[in-house]
Amino acid sequence: MKFANAVVKFRVPIVIVSLVLMIPALLGMIGTRINYDMLDYLPSDMETVIGQEELLNEFGKGAFSLIVVEDMQPKDIKKMAEDIKNVEHVDTVLCYESLVDISIPKELLPEKIYTAFNKGNAELLAVFFDTSTSADVTMDAIRNVRAVAGKQAFVAGMSALVTDLKDLCEKEEPIYVAIAVILACVAMLILLDSWLVPFVFLASIGMMILLNLGTNYFMGEISYITKALSAVLQLAVTMDYSIFLWHSYNEKLHSIDDHKEAMAQAIHETLTSVLGSSVTTIAGFIALCFMTFTLGADLGIVMAKGVLLGVIGCVTVLPSLILLLDKPLQATKHRSLIPDMGKLAKGVTKIFPVFIAVFAILLFPAYYGYSKTNDEVYYDLGECLPKDIDYVIANSKLRDTFDLASTHMILVDSSLDAKTVRTMTDEMMDVDGVKTVIGLESVLGTMVPEEVIPERLTSVLKNEKWELLMVSSEYKAASDGVNAQINELNRILKKYDQGGLLIGEAPCLKDMIDTTGHDFQVVSAVSVLAIFVIIAIVEKSISLPFILIAVIELATFINLGLPHYMGQSLPFIAPICISTIQLGATVDYAILMTTRYKAERIGGASKHDAVTTALKTSIPSIIVSGMGLFSATFGVAVYSDIDIISSMCMLMARGAVISMVCVIFILPALLMLCDAVIRHTTIGMNGIESDTTHRHSGKLLHSH
Repeated sequence: MKFANAVVKFRVPIVIVSLVLMIPALLGMIGTRINYDMLDYLPSDMETVIGQEELLNEFGKGAFSLIVVEDMQPKDIKKMAEDIKNVEHVDTVLCYESLVDISIPKELLPEKIYTAFNKGNAELLAVFFDTSTSADVTMDAIRNVRAVAGKQAFVAGMSALVTDLKDLCEKEEPIYVAIAVILACVAMLILLDSWLVPFVFLASIGMMILLNLGTNYFMGEISYITKALSAVLQLAVTMDYSIFLWHSYNEKLHSIDDHKEAMAQAIHETLTSVLGSSVTTIAGFIALCFMTFTLGADLGIVMAKGVLLGVIGCVTVLPSLILLLDKPLQATKHRSLIPDMGKLAKGVTKIFPVFIAVFAILLFPAYYGYSKTNDEVYYDLGECLPKDIDYVIANSKLRDTFDLASTHMILVDSSLDAKTVRTMTDEMMDVDGVKTVIGLESVLGTMVPEEVIPERLTSVLKNEKWELLMVSSEYKAASDGVNAQINELNRILKKYDQGGLLIGEAPCLKDMIDTTGHDFQVVSAVSVLAIFVIIAIVEKSISLPFILIAVIELATFINLGLPHYMGQSLPFIAPICISTIQLGATVDYAILMTTRYKAERIGGASKHDAVTTALKTSIPSIIVSGMGLFSATFGVAVYSDIDIISSMCMLMARGAVISMVCVIFILPALLMLCDAVIRHTTIGMNGIESDTTHRHSGKLLHSH
């Protein structure tokens, strides 16, 4: 109670300090770099990541783009290539004109070099930058290249993707937050008992969201997914805590006249229950940190921090604001629109065997769909963007005109003799789906000795340590075909140069597929285990964690199984994150009901009466909680043009509703069915006898 009394006493300073803290929080938020490149989150010890570093540090080449130019004269293309070369951070521009504009007679150049760069009315340019794929200066360079190239040129490549993604995110993000706030506000106005209190909640939660986004500054940078989702998720998840404090405060006012004393009691009560509730949510987010794909840790840390700040705000800033605005808050109270749930609770308990049957019937198809959805995810990052965005249009041009779907780069030891490199190149040309392999040897052919070539050309493809080869593939990045192709190219490369490196978007995505497949198993296991232990400690039971997790896992299986039955493909990160987030964020609904059931049972109620009372009293809180999460995420899901954001928000919105329904209808049935097991495996319930002995006293207690 000391803490609660201190909050009440210092309510004005708490509000003032909170408002002052918003200034550094805002500056921290503005100063936090946002990373739009998913490949940056691959483990640093992977060959593809090491290769990208080598390409940048040893070769001075980082990002790489292909440009399709249509309906342009060779002299104009040459002029454009020179203009692009003058763009800051552009290292090299390779085009057919730049290769023939040297002291090699055009007729000596191999025919395949011409066809690699020319097709009908279109020509291909390869542009290397001296900065990394997703560096801010690279994105600026991409915009400048597009400006120089004009409307007849289409820029593809990972850097073009992250540039378009960044521009789209920056346009959409303020609207995400506005939609989430408006819909959450509407939900609270309908479901709560005051017209003013939703705005007080939003002020308190908003301060904590800003504080969370501001403290991300100390992480150096965060992912765009984390930035887009963290505010929406924090609003959705921590709204419950605010509602609990408000209900507790109003309850205390019935028996305590002094508002300050009533608030102190409410803070004390809320802190105890909210700490228990938030621990499961935090555990769910912390489980994401066990991913080797470090985007999980990025999202997990920020969200766990957000929930913790939400709890702090709920027992400090919110009670201070409520006390300062107490008169208008009490004056604007109205009757809650949630009806009495007594009839529904009795009906559910009465026909509980039906819901046991529903549970049994749903379990297999839900799990089957869930397992299939995991196999049907997509990894091609371009698929998360709208079809009319520049990068997607450029990629379509590459595929349709040049039959080119991905480009890999190979770094081989520059001390290898030309004959060996040529033999290796010929072998690679025979690999399924490989269209061309362009290196110094293939450009020169067998008729031109390397010594006669000007240094300005050789330096493009060779330095003291490495020689660079470019492999054009007709297979799409992240497809089964390209992954098999990469395995075969790697086998050939290692045969000729054990230290050679195969890099590029497709090899990185292959690593991502291998990494995240393992991550999914690990994260699911860690989150279930952590939440199992927490429930076991909170409920002092061995059996209850199995029952509660079974209910929420069924809800998760249904939620993540639906895309399979609906023929949808999800972005790869969605199932990993959602399975953990849904379990962590909605298991609270089950804990709330179970805690009340236990209290009723220990108090002498029969199992029937205990479950009915627990259900009746829990439904309003579960509905408010579930609809809060639904309303904060559903609007963003419908609005967003970025499929990763849209999919994850839709899964969270749907998951909240499915968890809500499962807890209201299936959990009571399982509590009825497993009552005897629960009594014998839960501390404090061992002495309770079966139904018949206590039915009468239970009814008396219930009616009381």
